[in-house]
Amino acid sequence: MCGIVGYIGHREAYPIILKGLQRLEYRGYDSAGVALFDGTDIKLCKTKGKVADLEHRVKDEISTKGTLGIGHTRWATHGVPNDVNSHPHYSNSGNLVIIHNGIIENYESLKKELLKRGYNFKSETDTEILVNLIEDVKINEGNIKLGKAVQIALNQVVGAYAIAVFDKTKPDEIVVAKLGSPLAIGIGEDEFFIASDASPFIEYTKNAIYLEDEEMAIVRRGKDIKVRKIKDDSLVDPYMQELQINLEQIEKGGYDHFMLKEIYEQPSAILDTFRGRLRSNEAIIKMAGVEDNMKKFLNANRIIIVACGTSWHAGLVAEYIFEDLARIPVEVEYASEFRYRNPVITENDVVIAISQSGETADTLAAIKLAKSKGAFVFGVCNVVGSTIARETNAGAYTHAGPEIGVASTKAFTTQITVLTLIALRLARAKGTISSSDFRTHLIELELIPKKVELALKSDSLVQTIADIYKDTKNFLYLGRGYNFPVALEGALKLKEISYIHAEGYPAAEMKHGPIALIDENMPIVVIATKKGHYEKVVSNIQEIKSRKGKIIGIVTQGDESVRELADHVIEVPETLESLSPLLTTIPLQLLSYHIAVMLGKNVDQPRNLAKSVTVE
Repeated sequence: MCGIVGYIGHREAYPIILKGLQRLEYRGYDSAGVALFDGTDIKLCKTKGKVADLEHRVKDEISTKGTLGIGHTRWATHGVPNDVNSHPHYSNSGNLVIIHNGIIENYESLKKELLKRGYNFKSETDTEILVNLIEDVKINEGNIKLGKAVQIALNQVVGAYAIAVFDKTKPDEIVVAKLGSPLAIGIGEDEFFIASDASPFIEYTKNAIYLEDEEMAIVRRGKDIKVRKIKDDSLVDPYMQELQINLEQIEKGGYDHFMLKEIYEQPSAILDTFRGRLRSNEAIIKMAGVEDNMKKFLNANRIIIVACGTSWHAGLVAEYIFEDLARIPVEVEYASEFRYRNPVITENDVVIAISQSGETADTLAAIKLAKSKGAFVFGVCNVVGSTIARETNAGAYTHAGPEIGVASTKAFTTQITVLTLIALRLARAKGTISSSDFRTHLIELELIPKKVELALKSDSLVQTIADIYKDTKNFLYLGRGYNFPVALEGALKLKEISYIHAEGYPAAEMKHGPIALIDENMPIVVIATKKGHYEKVVSNIQEIKSRKGKIIGIVTQGDESVRELADHVIEVPETLESLSPLLTTIPLQLLSYHIAVMLGKNVDQPRNLAKSVTVE
């Protein structure tokens, strides 16, 4: 949640910060603000609304001169979205200014103490409390340096944060710190960039440091960066890594929306995800994270998958794959519930944590819990250098490239691809799959990118169907077996970006309640591919038809039975049942996209949502 950007160096800071906020707006778009030091004083401008609203306001209100500045785009936690609650926030003296991503959980007790000391607060935010706490420490400790004041103050804080703060009386440094929220520092020639991820500064430098939890850094103009532990002030030797993304990857590339671009990137994203790992001609899968820990997997009593949202749906698909092919018991847990229900975890369990961003707060908490119980934790994420990639014992990256649209699309299919590779490799090692079946799966997986391209050719048909049902208030999505999680994911996509109520169910569960909702006004999307319980699903479709429900069938190419019953059919290429989710999800993504566009919704930035959920 929330995007933070900072710059100190020899360039004008404002253009860098503004562009950075535009690239980070997927993290939050309730309000935005910027603070610039012009050599004499801080120029601050902030507003409710989007970064575009901030840009218009800045033109009218402040000078944009200065080579030091910080900016923020907000996803509201404490305090409603308005101008006052927008970041950055001043301290009472006006000397300190801060931006913050995260939640200060003990803000109320801190606020009471500061009120006793004469501090006043203009906003409802926990962030304004934090900047005044830093100022209070700075003054009461004998006007100590800002970095030391930040360290002492943060040792009194409970919660999560990524912050950047500077002091106008010492305008040659920015102090940054991290706990539970991501923070990257770009290292240029006599300049530094600060951001929630690397996208704001990739055209300026390829070198970056990702702070670990409970670390802070003092970024000084013209000097080497100093990284310290917040708890004990000890120096840390930071690891600098070379960024793997480029500018072209985070631009729209001629598409109207990032979401549509990312839907169409899925053939190449899936190919990139198994490239170098899968060799069908040699019947080989090679994944270092799995190979190096094969005994952990093979000796596991069970696999526990923890994730949230779309990643949880990918985990549900993986449950079918692991149990079907590798014969390993699997449990799939919402990370947000797993961490609070005192789960039974042993040293013989393998926990697979899935997250596109690698920063999901609930999933990170689940990882820490699992590690504390002695479990082996394997991460699946998309962002190199992310916190989950660092916190897990081992892992595998998807290679989806940056996903900017808030509603995940290529993250889902690349996560399923990685999990399928792992399941197949374990099945081969355990001997639960024959050589011929193993080779068949590898060959078919290699064909999936081409088959996704074919599935994308249904776009114009999906647009026609979307136009018919765009004003519908409710949708049902049904699937069985491997495609039950796809039904859940299709319903989630529609809810996320069109704000139409939708629910996904196992098709057989329709008779246990949802069938009461079906009438001539209810569209039901049924995933009815030839492989996997096909006859049963056709029976479910007949039950819907007898109650006048409107049926949108997702069917295997050449299907005739469902075509006779359904109001609309969308064909996908034939594949193995275990791989069918990689194809059946495509028309559901397109359907949600086109309905949202026709309704005039903000597809890439749906209300109340943010891309990376880094707070509880």
